Amino acid sequence: MFINNHKKQIRLLCRILFVLYIAGLVYFLFFAEMLDRTGIERSYHYNLIPFREIRRFIVYADLLGPVAVISNLFGNIAIFMPFGFLVPILGRKKRKFWFTALASFELSLSVECIQLITKTGCFDVDDIFLNTIGGILGYLVYALMQRKRDRDADARRLKERS
Repeated sequence: MFINNHKKQIRLLCRILFVLYIAGLVYFLFFAEMLDRTGIERSYHYNLIPFREIRRFIVYADLLGPVAVISNLFGNIAIFMPFGFLVPILGRKKRKFWFTALASFELSLSVECIQLITKTGCFDVDDIFLNTIGGILGYLVYALMQRKRDRDADARRLKERS
Protein backbone atom coordinates (compact mmCIF):
# COMPACT_ATOMS: atom_id res chain seq x y z
CA MET A 1 0.00 0.00 0.00
CA PHE A 2 2.84 2.39 0.86
CA ILE A 3 4.52 1.75 -2.51
CA ASN A 4 1.29 2.37 -4.44
CA ASN A 5 0.67 5.62 -2.53
CA HIS A 6 4.29 6.65 -3.10
CA LYS A 7 3.95 6.06 -6.86
CA LYS A 8 0.76 8.13 -6.96
CA GLN A 9 2.49 10.97 -5.13
CA ILE A 10 5.41 10.89 -7.57
CA ARG A 11 3.05 10.90 -10.57
CA LEU A 12 1.12 13.84 -9.10
CA LEU A 13 4.37 15.71 -8.48
CA CYS A 14 5.46 15.02 -12.08
CA ARG A 15 2.13 16.28 -13.41
CA ILE A 16 2.49 19.46 -11.38
CA LEU A 17 6.08 19.87 -12.61
CA PHE A 18 4.91 19.30 -16.19
CA VAL A 19 2.24 22.01 -15.92
CA LEU A 20 4.77 24.40 -14.35
CA TYR A 21 7.29 23.54 -17.08
CA ILE A 22 4.77 24.24 -19.87
CA ALA A 23 3.72 27.52 -18.18
CA GLY A 24 7.37 28.55 -17.85
CA LEU A 25 8.06 27.57 -21.46
CA VAL A 26 5.12 29.64 -22.72
CA TYR A 27 6.22 32.62 -20.64
CA PHE A 28 9.87 32.33 -21.68
CA LEU A 29 9.17 31.84 -25.38
CA PHE A 30 6.40 34.38 -25.82
CA PHE A 31 5.82 36.87 -23.02
CA ALA A 32 9.37 37.44 -21.75
CA GLU A 33 10.49 38.48 -25.22
CA MET A 34 7.41 40.65 -25.82
CA LEU A 35 8.03 42.52 -22.57
CA ASP A 36 11.64 43.09 -23.60
CA ARG A 37 10.81 44.63 -26.98
CA THR A 38 11.41 48.35 -27.15
CA GLY A 39 9.90 49.34 -30.45
CA ILE A 40 7.43 48.32 -33.11
CA GLU A 41 9.99 48.92 -35.85
CA ARG A 42 11.91 45.71 -35.09
CA SER A 43 12.15 43.63 -38.23
CA TYR A 44 10.99 40.03 -38.20
CA HIS A 45 13.34 37.27 -39.32
CA TYR A 46 12.70 33.63 -40.10
CA ASN A 47 14.75 30.68 -41.32
CA LEU A 48 13.27 27.97 -43.53
CA ILE A 49 16.59 26.41 -44.62
CA PRO A 50 17.62 23.43 -42.45
CA PHE A 51 20.93 23.80 -40.60
CA ARG A 52 21.50 27.38 -41.83
CA GLU A 53 21.49 28.96 -38.35
CA ILE A 54 23.30 26.02 -36.76
CA ARG A 55 26.05 26.34 -39.37
CA ARG A 56 26.15 30.13 -38.90
CA PHE A 57 26.60 29.78 -35.14
CA ILE A 58 29.41 27.26 -35.64
CA VAL A 59 31.23 29.10 -38.45
CA TYR A 60 30.98 32.53 -36.81
CA ALA A 61 31.37 31.38 -33.20
CA ASP A 62 34.33 33.73 -32.68
CA LEU A 63 32.37 36.76 -33.90
CA LEU A 64 29.12 35.88 -32.14
CA GLY A 65 30.79 34.93 -28.88
CA PRO A 66 30.42 31.87 -26.68
CA VAL A 67 27.32 33.14 -24.88
CA ALA A 68 25.36 33.50 -28.14
CA VAL A 69 26.52 30.11 -29.42
CA ILE A 70 25.79 28.28 -26.18
CA SER A 71 22.44 29.98 -25.60
CA ASN A 72 21.24 29.31 -29.14
CA LEU A 73 22.53 25.82 -29.85
CA PHE A 74 22.58 24.29 -26.39
CA GLY A 75 19.76 26.44 -25.02
CA ASN A 76 17.35 25.12 -27.64
CA ILE A 77 18.33 21.58 -26.69
CA ALA A 78 18.24 22.16 -22.93
CA ILE A 79 14.86 23.90 -22.92
CA PHE A 80 13.14 20.75 -24.25
CA MET A 81 14.96 18.16 -22.13
CA PRO A 82 12.47 18.45 -19.23
CA PHE A 83 9.64 17.81 -21.71
CA GLY A 84 11.29 14.60 -22.94
CA PHE A 85 11.94 13.50 -19.37
CA LEU A 86 8.46 14.24 -17.99
CA VAL A 87 6.25 12.99 -20.87
CA PRO A 88 6.95 9.27 -20.29
CA ILE A 89 6.22 9.66 -16.58
CA LEU A 90 2.72 11.03 -17.29
CA GLY A 91 1.29 7.68 -18.40
CA ARG A 92 2.05 4.17 -19.63
CA LYS A 93 1.02 4.90 -23.23
CA LYS A 94 3.46 7.82 -23.32
CA ARG A 95 6.52 5.74 -22.40
CA LYS A 96 7.49 4.84 -25.95
CA PHE A 97 10.51 6.56 -27.50
CA TRP A 98 8.66 7.49 -30.68
CA PHE A 99 5.76 9.01 -28.76
CA THR A 100 8.10 11.33 -26.89
CA ALA A 101 10.15 12.18 -30.01
CA LEU A 102 6.99 12.97 -31.99
CA ALA A 103 5.46 14.96 -29.11
CA SER A 104 8.70 16.98 -28.83
CA PHE A 105 8.63 17.67 -32.56
CA GLU A 106 4.94 18.64 -32.50
CA LEU A 107 5.33 20.98 -29.53
CA SER A 108 8.38 22.63 -31.09
CA LEU A 109 6.63 23.00 -34.46
CA SER A 110 3.62 24.52 -32.68
CA VAL A 111 5.84 27.00 -30.83
CA GLU A 112 7.61 28.01 -34.05
CA CYS A 113 4.30 28.41 -35.94
CA ILE A 114 2.90 30.59 -33.16
CA GLN A 115 6.08 32.67 -33.31
CA LEU A 116 5.66 33.01 -37.08
CA ILE A 117 1.99 34.02 -36.86
CA THR A 118 2.40 36.41 -33.93
CA LYS A 119 5.85 37.62 -35.04
CA THR A 120 7.14 36.92 -31.55
CA GLY A 121 10.64 35.51 -31.63
CA CYS A 122 11.79 34.01 -34.92
CA PHE A 123 10.50 31.01 -36.82
CA ASP A 124 13.53 28.77 -37.34
CA VAL A 125 13.53 25.20 -38.64
CA ASP A 126 16.82 24.68 -36.82
CA ASP A 127 15.05 25.39 -33.52
CA ILE A 128 12.58 22.61 -34.32
CA PHE A 129 15.49 20.23 -34.91
CA LEU A 130 17.38 21.29 -31.76
CA ASN A 131 14.23 21.25 -29.58
CA THR A 132 13.37 17.75 -30.81
CA ILE A 133 16.92 16.60 -30.01
CA GLY A 134 16.42 18.06 -26.52
CA GLY A 135 13.19 16.12 -26.06
CA ILE A 136 14.92 12.93 -27.20
CA LEU A 137 17.85 13.51 -24.82
CA GLY A 138 15.38 14.09 -21.97
CA TYR A 139 13.71 10.79 -22.85
CA LEU A 140 17.09 9.03 -22.86
CA VAL A 141 17.81 10.36 -19.36
CA TYR A 142 14.39 9.02 -18.28
CA ALA A 143 15.10 5.64 -19.94
CA LEU A 144 18.52 5.33 -18.28
CA MET A 145 17.07 6.18 -14.87
CA GLN A 146 14.23 3.71 -15.42
CA ARG A 147 16.70 1.00 -16.43
CA LYS A 148 18.81 1.61 -13.30
CA ARG A 149 15.69 1.56 -11.14
CA ASP A 150 14.60 -1.75 -12.68
CA ARG A 151 18.05 -3.28 -12.15
CA ASP A 152 18.11 -2.13 -8.53
CA ALA A 153 14.64 -3.63 -7.99
CA ASP A 154 15.77 -6.92 -9.55
CA ALA A 155 18.85 -6.97 -7.32
CA ARG A 156 16.69 -6.35 -4.22
CA ARG A 157 14.34 -9.19 -5.20
CA LEU A 158 17.27 -11.58 -5.71
CA LYS A 159 18.73 -10.55 -2.37
CA GLU A 160 15.38 -11.11 -0.61
CA ARG A 161 15.13 -14.64 -2.06
CA SER A 162 18.59 -15.55 -0.77
